[in-house]
Amino acid sequence: MHTYIILDALPTATLNLEPSYRQAQKEDVNWPVMGTHPLAGTCHTKAGFLAHTFARLNKLLKEGVVLRVTNLLVDGNTAAVELQSLSTAMNGKPFNNRYCWIARFSNGTIVEVRAYLDSALVQQLIDENERPPSMVSSAL
Repeated sequence: MHTYIILDALPTATLNLEPSYRQAQKEDVNWPVMGTHPLAGTCHTKAGFLAHTFARLNKLLKEGVVLRVTNLLVDGNTAAVELQSLSTAMNGKPFNNRYCWIARFSNGTIVEVRAYLDSALVQQLIDENERPPSMVSSAL
């Protein structure tokens, strides 16, 4: 059953957060983003996760965040989803990050996702493509 929820949550081969993914999650989903990069931390709502991670990354990637599911393993109330980034940074460099999301279900709904990724690559993307606030205000 959970395989179908994950596949519905991740339509086709490319991650799409609208709208079925949101329907498969509780609003108060617990989402720890592991690592030592600026996006690391725990979000406690879907909206918080999207604002803290995807909204920031979308500004740094030419086509926004584009992920492809490369592997999906489901056992009981847990699913492991491996993903690959298919994005290009604003500076033209490929952003070839790899992710592993461990999703936990309760009553057929995603209630927690632990996200693992390459911290150094995220830090490099931010360092090379995000202008510091002082540069933004001085450019206005």
